[in-house]
Amino acid sequence: MPREPDIVTFGCRLNAYESEVIRDRARAAGLERAVIFNTCAVTAEATRQARQAIRRARRKDPEVPIIVTGCAAQIAPRMFASMPEVDQVLGNAEKLQTASYGDFGLAGEASVRVNGIMSVKETAHHMIDGMTGRTRAFVEVQNGCDHRCTFCIIPYGRGPSRSVPAGEVVEQVRRLVEAGTAEIALTGVDITAWGADLPAAPKLGSLVARILRLVPELKRLRLTSLDMVEVDDDLMGVIANDERLMPHFHLSLQAGDDMILKRMKRRHNRADALAFCEAMRRVRPDAVFGADLIAGFPTETEEMFANTVSLVDEAAITYLHVFPFSPRPGTPAARMPQVESGLVRERARRLRAAGEAQFQAFLTSQVGKRHAVLMETGSTGRTPHYAPVDLDAACAPGDVVKAEITGASADRLRGRLVA
Repeated sequence: MPREPDIVTFGCRLNAYESEVIRDRARAAGLERAVIFNTCAVTAEATRQARQAIRRARRKDPEVPIIVTGCAAQIAPRMFASMPEVDQVLGNAEKLQTASYGDFGLAGEASVRVNGIMSVKETAHHMIDGMTGRTRAFVEVQNGCDHRCTFCIIPYGRGPSRSVPAGEVVEQVRRLVEAGTAEIALTGVDITAWGADLPAAPKLGSLVARILRLVPELKRLRLTSLDMVEVDDDLMGVIANDERLMPHFHLSLQAGDDMILKRMKRRHNRADALAFCEAMRRVRPDAVFGADLIAGFPTETEEMFANTVSLVDEAAITYLHVFPFSPRPGTPAARMPQVESGLVRERARRLRAAGEAQFQAFLTSQVGKRHAVLMETGSTGRTPHYAPVDLDAACAPGDVVKAEITGASADRLRGRLVA
């Protein structure tokens, strides 16, 4: 039996979704044996890890064709093409086209198919039937970004913001639910920008309400990273009134100091972040928050860093994604006065420790409570707040079961099934 390509995914949930599209496109093209790297460019470290993984793959199997795609490939195609291990480089638009996985030459120099992403004006609708090995699935509702944060290279990898029409999103959700998916997560580069490029400029709240209304069989809906300044009143209304929208919200905060936020060219300040979390908890008292935070941004002093650490405690941010700052060539932040690399790493460690303390406090607070748990594998599942929980009995993946939380460790909950 022919072996399907191996797909190695780096980075965000949008990439995870697109890897499933790649799997379908490669299968349709008849590509049988290859390793496809779907790369990330959010940090220099992410690009370094991709290059390292490519070299390992070649050492493991000297004959296997290697294809590199994703944001890092879009931004620096010639860098990957110059690697002797690489046979083909595809851009972010090309990776989603079946024709890209047809015959390609392996004669010395890598084939490069990367067009200008800024010329892409629409996000194509990609139907998938599920996510490999998962009880939840991601659905792309938006791609690209119109903002220009000084640290970020991603707009040059993803192009301008563009939205998938609501009807197509609903149809994809319905298709996944009919295939047995219990939980859907809406994903994109900047999902709260959804709709701005569509007729009448609808907001994300209207899309979320439409999904929940038109697909009543959907058990759970999640939202990926939110930009708080774009959250609309309709979305706040859905958050308040529909328990199928899960109460775990990931925020694109990046810092907790006003001067650093200004130098990042973010559109919120520290007070905005605290006010937003408070407003969310008023309408949804069980809301918990995750956040992206950067440690060691250029010009960051110890006092500025302390403001970010204290924001974690003041806003009770439960899940942190901490990024040690690394300069990306071509971004304004790369030209700013840099913080010494050892100090950047040390601040990232301290920020992670603050996040771990908040996470531990949250887990402890759940003991004695009852939750609907979405089962993943064996006796392990997730609460509505996305906390992992080990139950006292195995259940079928995709089942949503009632459980009482009986204990908490450093990184997960324990529970027992209840009627």
